[in-house]
Amino acid sequence: MVQATGLTRARLRAPRVAAVAGILFSVLLLAVFWLMRRSVPADPLEPGAWLHGGTGNVALALNLVPFAGVAFLWFVGFLRDRLGTREDQFFATIFFGSAVLLLAMLFAAAAVIGAVILAFHAAPNVLINSATFHFGRGLAYGMVNIYLVKTASVFMMTTSTIALYTGLTPRWLAYGGYAVAAILLIGSYYIDWSLVVFPFWVLLVSINIWLKKDEREVRS
Repeated sequence: MVQATGLTRARLRAPRVAAVAGILFSVLLLAVFWLMRRSVPADPLEPGAWLHGGTGNVALALNLVPFAGVAFLWFVGFLRDRLGTREDQFFATIFFGSAVLLLAMLFAAAAVIGAVILAFHAAPNVLINSATFHFGRGLAYGMVNIYLVKTASVFMMTTSTIALYTGLTPRWLAYGGYAVAAILLIGSYYIDWSLVVFPFWVLLVSINIWLKKDEREVRS
């Protein structure tokens, strides 16, 4: 019984689970961005005419957000578990705190957009180009394109710092995380879709964890 429990725990602690969760999060978040951009204009001052064109893509994107969030939590949890005793309390606090803040703002922005859609279906002629619509649209835009972007950059910088000191990822990937974080911090105002680089970076980290696990299995 004790041996079986130990084997089960070993499987749960396997870095491959973190890789799968990270890949799943990246794919889902990229799908959310793509579906949203297909239907919702980038201009936050647009009057809301896209609501009349159908909200099926947006509704699908909003339903994918919780699954992406759960996958991201698994990814963060298994990264912390892999660090173990090497984890520094200062960077660990920023690492975990930025991850939680990122998910909170992502969920809140999705809830705001969902509320806008529900309000439109309740009173379509009243909501379009109204103060209520512009408030909700501006709130969601600010949370995603300003605060969520900056929080994602903090998460990448702390993760890259931890990776450099612990060897969690190759050095080139850690330095790449710094470069991507700089793009999010500075270029988000000038580069459209700059937030897309965040799930791509998580995807690279996850693939590296997967390949690293395979190398260990071959050596053993």
